[in-house]
Amino acid sequence: MGSRDDHSFDPKEHQHLRYNPLRDSWVLVSAHRMKRPWAGQLEKTSEDHTPRHDPSNPLCPGNTRANGQVNPDYESTYVFENDFPALQPDAPGPESEQHPLFQSKAARGVCKVMCFHPWSDVTLPLMKREEIVKVIDKWADLVEDLGSTYPWVQIFENKGAMMGCSNPHPHCQVWASSFLPNEPALSDRCQREHMKKHGEPLLLQYARQEADRQKRVVVESPHWLAVVPYWATWPFQTLLLPRRHVLRMTDLTPGEREDLADIMKRLLTKYDNLFETSFPYSMGWHGAPTGPHLKEEQSHWQLHAHYYPPLLRSASVRKFMVGYEMLAQEQRDLTPEQAAERLRNLPDEHYKTRASAGREGEEERCEAEEEKKKEGLQASQREEPRGPPRENNM
Repeated sequence: MGSRDDHSFDPKEHQHLRYNPLRDSWVLVSAHRMKRPWAGQLEKTSEDHTPRHDPSNPLCPGNTRANGQVNPDYESTYVFENDFPALQPDAPGPESEQHPLFQSKAARGVCKVMCFHPWSDVTLPLMKREEIVKVIDKWADLVEDLGSTYPWVQIFENKGAMMGCSNPHPHCQVWASSFLPNEPALSDRCQREHMKKHGEPLLLQYARQEADRQKRVVVESPHWLAVVPYWATWPFQTLLLPRRHVLRMTDLTPGEREDLADIMKRLLTKYDNLFETSFPYSMGWHGAPTGPHLKEEQSHWQLHAHYYPPLLRSASVRKFMVGYEMLAQEQRDLTPEQAAERLRNLPDEHYKTRASAGREGEEERCEAEEEKKKEGLQASQREEPRGPPRENNM
C-alpha cells in the first residue's frame, strides 16, 4: 500500500515547514486552514472620523503635550523627546547578581517621537512622494545622530489601534539603546554565519533570488524590492530590500531615497486596498549596528524593513499568535505565494483616491447635464414663434 508521501505535494493543501534564515527558526505553513469557518472575535474598524487638526491631540501642531511643552506649528516632519520614554540616558544600573539564574545589567538610551505630517487625517500611502522623502531623510538623520553614540537605533511604526497605537496622528518612534536588542542580535548572528559560509550577504543574495523567481514579489523598482518572504509568519508580512549592498539608511543615495518613497507608497497603498481599510501593521528598519560597531567589520549586514500586519480574512478578522504559536512555533494560514499574488494584483491607486475621483467625476457629470438643460431652456426662450407669412400688397 502507498503512503501519504506518495501523493503529490501541494503547498496550498498540505502543511509543511519553512526555514527562516534571519532567525534560525522554522514556521509551520497550514494554508488549508483558511477553509475553516470563522466565529471568533471581530475587530472594530474605525476610520474616516479623524479630524485634520484636533485641539486635544498632543501630536498636532501648536498643541500642548502632557509635559506642558507646546508643539511648534510644524509643516513637515517633527521630532521630539518621548514624554514617557522606555529608556533614559542617565538611569542607574542594577546591583550585580552573582547567581547565573538572576542576571541583570544596565539599560540606557533615548526615545523620540517623529511626526510624519502636520495633518492627522493622512497616512504614509496618502502622502505625496516628496513628503515621504522628507520622512526618510529625517530617519537617516536620526540614525546618524543617535548612532554616533548608541549601538542600536530602532525606527518603528505601530499603525492602527489593533497594533497598540494610541494616537491616530501619523507618527513613528525611534529608540536608541546602549545594548543590542534580542532580534537584531539574532539577525546579526545569522547574517554573519551566512556570510562566513557563502561569502555573500544573506539578504543581498535573497533579494536577487526573489527578483529572479518573482512568485513572492509584491512591488519592485530600480533600487528596491518588496516581497512576502518565503518564511513569512504574519498573513501579509512583507520584507523591503535594496537591490545593492547597503549597510545603513545613512548610506542611501538621494536617488535611492526617492525610489524608496515611491515603493513605500505603492506597497502601503496595496495594503490599504486589500480590505479597503487603513491597514494596521508594525514595521521597523534593521541595519548594521552603530555606535562602537561603526569601526567594526559589518559587511554581512544588509539594510531592510519588516512589515508585520495582523489582518487575515478581512478588515475585522485578524491573525492571533496564541496557543501553538506561543508554546510551540510560528504558524501561518495561507502560503506566502498566495499572499503575494493577492497584494500584487491590487491597484496602485489608493481606494480613497479612486472614490474621491469617482465622486468628483459624478459631480462634474451632473453639473454638465444641468448646464446643458439650462442652455437648452435659454435657447428655447430666445426663439420667437413664427406667424403666417405677410402678403405683398405691391
